[in-house]
Amino acid sequence: MTRRKTPAIGILAFFAVAFSMGAYFTFAAVQGDYGLFRRAEIQADSANLKAGLDQLNAQVTRMENLTHRLSDEYLDLDLLDQQARDVLGLLRADEIVIR
Repeated sequence: MTRRKTPAIGILAFFAVAFSMGAYFTFAAVQGDYGLFRRAEIQADSANLKAGLDQLNAQVTRMENLTHRLSDEYLDLDLLDQQARDVLGLLRADEIVIR
């Protein structure tokens, strides 16, 4: 009985398929739709959106403050004067306009 010196083709095919599947799943884990690069991209987008939300919340708070200052319960005369000048272009009688 003689022994073969070369490995069987079945064993080589098994390891080739196993290596190919391992390489595919590794690639999918890094580059795929749910991979590591996509996760980093989503986290960066999330940080940008949170910063935008903070800016919008600050603007809403500012507008609520201005609205409250012009309401019937609390009237800020300086703000009312500024709005009348900016929006309506009104002037006091003792002012001189230089253009």
